[in-house]
Amino acid sequence: MSTAQSPQPEDTAGPPDRAGDRTIPGPQDPSRTAPAPDRPPAALAATGPDRDAAPAPWPRRLLVGLVLGLLAWGAAALLSPEDGPARQLAAAGLCAAAAVAVQHLLAPDRTAEERTRRTERLLAETAATVRDGLRRHDDLRSDLARHAEDVKRFVENRLAETARPAEPRPVLDRVRIDAVPDLATNFAEVLAPGPPILSTFVRLEMQRVIGYMTDLTTLTAECPGENHDWMLTLTRAAEESICATSTSVDRGFWNSEPASRYLHAQHEAIVEHGVPVRRLFLLESARELDDRLLRLCEEQEVLHIEVRVAVLPELPPHLLRGTTNDFIVYDEAVSFEIDQDLRDVNIRTRLIARPDHVQDRMKRFRELWEAGMSLRELEVRVDDEEDGTWMVDRG
Repeated sequence: MSTAQSPQPEDTAGPPDRAGDRTIPGPQDPSRTAPAPDRPPAALAATGPDRDAAPAPWPRRLLVGLVLGLLAWGAAALLSPEDGPARQLAAAGLCAAAAVAVQHLLAPDRTAEERTRRTERLLAETAATVRDGLRRHDDLRSDLARHAEDVKRFVENRLAETARPAEPRPVLDRVRIDAVPDLATNFAEVLAPGPPILSTFVRLEMQRVIGYMTDLTTLTAECPGENHDWMLTLTRAAEESICATSTSVDRGFWNSEPASRYLHAQHEAIVEHGVPVRRLFLLESARELDDRLLRLCEEQEVLHIEVRVAVLPELPPHLLRGTTNDFIVYDEAVSFEIDQDLRDVNIRTRLIARPDHVQDRMKRFRELWEAGMSLRELEVRVDDEEDGTWMVDRG
């Protein structure tokens, strides 16, 4: 029977010395040159003292008693045949029992010997565990010393860099920095115990926003339908310019509630931040030159938005080759675009920040802008259309 404990990560005990049936742990090298490989419990049991233990004594004792009993029965049968089988068997049984008892009394106390061997083995394993703990302590102390040295060098390098004149860095917007703790606080408050549907809503919204942020790492993101929130947020974030086109598809948009918020945000960008806003209306036909379009342009001019109008069939041929979808370029860095299907329904909104794509959009906008009519030219053109004196695109 083996009572060895579970092996430690690294057993550094030396090989045992054998002296008879007892196992004495060998001396250990305190210099710890190379840790001994781990040994499973089966290996410990195989090399322990139980391997050399004598077989169980009772079967042997019973066998000896049986043999002596048979000899005694044979001797009784030969010497006293008149006693009868019962007395002969009784004499044989007494001899066998006496032989077993004598063997038991004269046998050494193997239980104490087994306890001694187990105790020695446990002490050896405990000593190995202590040595392993001391070794790990030494390794940890060495690692801490190296870490402290690394931190010291890092601090010295940072101080040396601070002493050198730093390159000018862009000034961070304090509003954006201060908004981060507020966002974290509000998010934690929403996730506090409350209606489960509210927590689920916040989680889904955060997943949606994080998904858009992940897409923007590739400088492109899109969502189904029209996303007025993106348009308003980009308008408030613009710092240099806003260049927009408006086709006949979104003509009904200007009478909606999102349009009023959009125009108000653009007016704030112009007045408060000095961001110029230019809008170019692209018409599919000269029939769209009417008082309704003129009032729309005058309304936006009152908000300090520069407005021009271009009739696509009247443009030079080289300008007809190119996109006519709605797009808005913010700070000449991000293009906000809306795609339509065959029924002129807005089906997709995209944000594209790839420099080559944005440059193509700005080039297209400048060409169409130069070919468009100003508000004064539009007033004359509308009057001519109403009088019937303008004969272009009447078919």
